[in-house]
Amino acid sequence: MFFVPFDMTFLLLIPGLIFAAYAQHQVSSAYKAYSKVATKNGMTGADAARRLLNANGLNTIDIENVAGNLTDHYDPRHKVMRLSSGVGQQASVAAVGIAAHETGHAIQDAEGYWPLRFRSFIVPITGFASNLAWPIFILGFFFAQSSWGVMFMDLGIILFSLALLFSVITLPVEFNASKRAIAALVDNNLIQPGEEVGVKKVLKAAALTYVAAALMSLLTLLRLVILRGSRD
Repeated sequence: MFFVPFDMTFLLLIPGLIFAAYAQHQVSSAYKAYSKVATKNGMTGADAARRLLNANGLNTIDIENVAGNLTDHYDPRHKVMRLSSGVGQQASVAAVGIAAHETGHAIQDAEGYWPLRFRSFIVPITGFASNLAWPIFILGFFFAQSSWGVMFMDLGIILFSLALLFSVITLPVEFNASKRAIAALVDNNLIQPGEEVGVKKVLKAAALTYVAAALMSLLTLLRLVILRGSRD
């Protein structure tokens, strides 16, 4: 992230950075703990995902392997679910919970859940905007005495606002997917008594990372606004 040297507004980001570190620690701890807890029925993440997809009439959605750790995701554009080996091929409470969460996204897509559709629509826009926001703002910041410098700062703030919008709209998408995941696992008898607690802990920890991202985006936008005001 770009920032002005010796810029005191950087302190605004410290609460967000601390919370982000806490969220990442919670995810790592919960995943590590419940990856060691085998499912009583021997079901892997891929097995659970396939069962849940079929139960919701989504038999045409393929499940593919993806490299990395916790890189699992549902791709609404290509209608495919991608699971890492630690989730798709492992018979653990953590794996089943994460796979069910991604299935929740597939169900959202099939039902036309509008927050997911809106997020999918703005993904390319926000990606482009967030990459340009800081360079444009910094350029305007150093040439703030000119009219175009002020215009560039304002443009940078507008572009970064789109990144905040993406983070905010992601929250209901992820929370809803986790809610669907837990309900689907219980309704289809894919987890045994006691395993629901582990699934909830893993998904709750994962949700914290999205809250942290939204908080960081909000604090960064506030920082930009303050920097903009300091150049008036």
